[in-house]
Order: sequence, then structure tokens, then C-alpha cells
Amino acid sequence: MKSYSVKTGPFRVRVGTSIAPVIENIALLYPGKVAEVMDDEFYDFHIDLTPPRSVRRWLKPQVLFFFDGQALFKPLPLNQAYALFEWGLNWAISQHAHQFLILHAAVIAKNDRALLLPGQPGAGKSTLCAALVHRGWRLLSDELALISLASGSITPLARPVCLKNQSIEVIRHFAPDAVFGPIVHDTVKGSVTHVKAPDSSIEQVDQKALPAWIVFPRYQADSKCLLSDRKKGITFMDLAELSFNYNLLGLDGFTAIDRLIKNCRAFDLQYSCLDEALSTLDKLNA
Repeated sequence: MKSYSVKTGPFRVRVGTSIAPVIENIALLYPGKVAEVMDDEFYDFHIDLTPPRSVRRWLKPQVLFFFDGQALFKPLPLNQAYALFEWGLNWAISQHAHQFLILHAAVIAKNDRALLLPGQPGAGKSTLCAALVHRGWRLLSDELALISLASGSITPLARPVCLKNQSIEVIRHFAPDAVFGPIVHDTVKGSVTHVKAPDSSIEQVDQKALPAWIVFPRYQADSKCLLSDRKKGITFMDLAELSFNYNLLGLDGFTAIDRLIKNCRAFDLQYSCLDEALSTLDKLNA
């Protein structure tokens, strides 16, 4: 098993694996961010992806995710190894990067003003995020909003965007030049793929942004595109629920969300037509 150094936003990850598709997809989707491991370097996270040491290596092959030498999750089919890397890295950041308030939200930016798209799975945030970053917005993150406890600024990750099921073909048609990883079927989330962050977003990964808007998207088939104001109290409670570490941070978490609410306009967005949703969100930055 060989080890690789992967730089993503403020984090350096040591990844050990001999699984060829994992290595190939990291190189494809993290261009310029993969290097040889240096023993004198500090790594925020140590991850290994390996097949079980049993007859399962040959009979219905599987993959295990190790964090700091410990297997954390149930094994998955071997063809889901790269997806497991992305999901496991999400877990590692959300469970350990407590220098930030961490929200379950996609984040994009224009002119260093950030738009947060919080939401539960199925709300359509990743589809919107992927479309917007291929129409001039900068990708900060698809899944994790990293909000500074000191300043309220958002630190970019610019990692690949995870798309599921019907969203895959929607974005493939919408952004034909986008770089897709392979599609994996029959996962717990259905069919899954990852889309590389645009080169411009990767190049600006060290450039923080200040939050300006919070938009809770909700895809609803055959609906009109409606953007409506949200009450700040409800938005506060929803963001606290969507935070990975609000309770752990205590007063710092409360202060961070309170500042976020005060500095942002908050909306609900109901949409079915992607172009209409993009046009509506573009007007926020006009």
C-alpha cells in the first residue's frame, strides 16, 4: 500500500491505498493537490482504504475505511471505494475541525460574498451548487460550510461536488464541459458521482469569503420559482439543527450563528426549473 498527500482547503490528508480507482479519481478530481507523502509533514487526517484481509478479497470484494488506524464504518462494495473516501473525509472534517462552526451546507461566492445553501439530503442544494459554479460562481464547498469562530468568514474547501440519481444527468446536460468521476450505482444514496471543482475555484481555494445570503432550497416538480424572505429566529434554529458541532461549541457556536444571521439576508427558494433558480439567485448579487 502506498501513501499520498492530498491538500484540500486548509487540510492536508494522508491517504494510504492500493486500490487503483481511488488513486485515479483523486488525481482526476484534485488536480495539482496530490503529492508524495513527506515524513516530516504534518497531516490533519490519516486515512487508509483497504480490502478486508479475508476471503472477501476475492469473493464479492469490499473496502474498509480506516481513520488513524481504526476501522470506523461497515465495509462497502469495492466499487464504492472512492465514494467512501469522500464520505469518510466529510466525516473526519465534521468531527474534528472544531476551530470552525461547521454547517451542512453548500457554499458559493461572487466577489468574495458568500451564498450558503443549507439543507437536508434531497433538498437540491448540490444540484444548484454544481450548476451555479459552472455559471460564474466560485465553489467554496459542496457539503461543509467552515465558518470562522473569530471573524465569521468562510474558509473554502473546493472539493468535488457529489451528485446523486437524476441530478447526474441534469448537470451533465447543463454543464457538458464539467469533469465527472465514474458513476457508482446501488449505494445507500442510489447512483452517485463526483464532479471536479472548476479550475478557478481550485486556484482561489485560499481566498476566504464573507457570508451575505442564506438560501434554503427545496426542489418541487412542476412548481414556480419562488424566493421568499425567512424569519431570522426560524433560520437560527434551522442552522443550529444543521450544524455538526453547534452543541459542542457552546457559547462560541451560539455567537457564530447569531453573527451569521445578523450579517445575511435569509430566504426560502422553491424551484423546479434550474435556469429559473439560477437567474433568481444571480439577482441577489446584482
